[in-house]
Amino acid sequence: MNQHISLAPFASLPEQSKGRCFPEPESATRSCHQRDRDRIIHSAAFRRLQYKTQVFVNHEGDFFRTRLTHSLEVAQIARTACRYLNLNQELAESLALAHDLGHPPFGHAGEDALDEALAPYGGFDHNAQSLRVVSELEQRYAEFDGLNLTWECVEGVVKHNGPLLGSKVLNPKPVPQAILDYNENVMDLDLENYSSLEAQIAALSDDIAYNNHDIDDALRAEIIRIDDLSDIPVVGETFAQVAKQYPGLDESRLIYEAVRRLIGDMVNDLLQETQQRIKDASPKDIDDIRHSNGPIASFSERIQKCDRELKAFMFENVYRHYKINRMTSKARRVVQNLFTLFMAEPNCLPTEWYKLTDGKPSERTAKVVADYIAGITDRYALDEHARLFDVQARNS
Repeated sequence: MNQHISLAPFASLPEQSKGRCFPEPESATRSCHQRDRDRIIHSAAFRRLQYKTQVFVNHEGDFFRTRLTHSLEVAQIARTACRYLNLNQELAESLALAHDLGHPPFGHAGEDALDEALAPYGGFDHNAQSLRVVSELEQRYAEFDGLNLTWECVEGVVKHNGPLLGSKVLNPKPVPQAILDYNENVMDLDLENYSSLEAQIAALSDDIAYNNHDIDDALRAEIIRIDDLSDIPVVGETFAQVAKQYPGLDESRLIYEAVRRLIGDMVNDLLQETQQRIKDASPKDIDDIRHSNGPIASFSERIQKCDRELKAFMFENVYRHYKINRMTSKARRVVQNLFTLFMAEPNCLPTEWYKLTDGKPSERTAKVVADYIAGITDRYALDEHARLFDVQARNS
């Protein structure tokens, strides 16, 4: 399909895709990256994001964002940016929708608990788990495990935050073994270089979405007040401007108007800074993007400073608030208890999962237990914990 005509020469052009692990006939009606997007949307892992924590546990209120609504918001921002820059919207959307597929229940609390429990076996990393979801754990198709996504989509899932190996890595840290094994035995993902511009845009769209929507949720949960934001660059100024322009405006509308403007400001900044970097780098094709010495998509220093100070503020005042601490404490205990029990007694796993273990504590069993726990939702994890640890709970 000749859908790349209006795309920039350095975009990820569908007809130049490096293909899939398992070759398939091309669709007569959709580009290869449209098919990636559609497969992600129809996956079980994507549906389960509806009941996985963003910041607030899902059952605490229907209004708060979940991993699913967050992913949809990231996709909207990424599509908008890529449309303006003449990039591949479908690839960026696929990456936005897939970027959280590997997150376990209870958000970062669940991830930290699994990482600690799996320390003797290499730890837990949600990006590596996302790779496992799309390459192995989704079992829907007759001819292959996983979703058989294109090389460009898998590459973006793995390294949307930048190179993982080599001299271009700013903060070197061990690369999860699952990614190294996939890179060596299945697809060479060029781990020493940058990903596509679409993947870079999706990663920054994630920052825009969660920064602003976590502010929104935290204000509405009354964990912070608008006045608390006054000293944060850009953020405090935006709330002050809205309050001045609309004196007496209902607080709920004030929050929405300010958050809306903040998102718009950050998106416009991303577009302007990225356009300037494209102009400076003069990339002729996507290889020039991948082999550049730094990211092409970026915020300006003004928004980077805002991002740093906002993250520090949110970490101190929201993510470590006592109400969140109580929730994360319970979440860690639930995940730790489930992991410990399943490792000691893998026959307590559902039969189809138990058959994948060694039947005893081992590295293989730990991997299966991690896959099982990472795949369940907040609600199911709580129910499973009750079934296993409450002697009066019905085991159904």
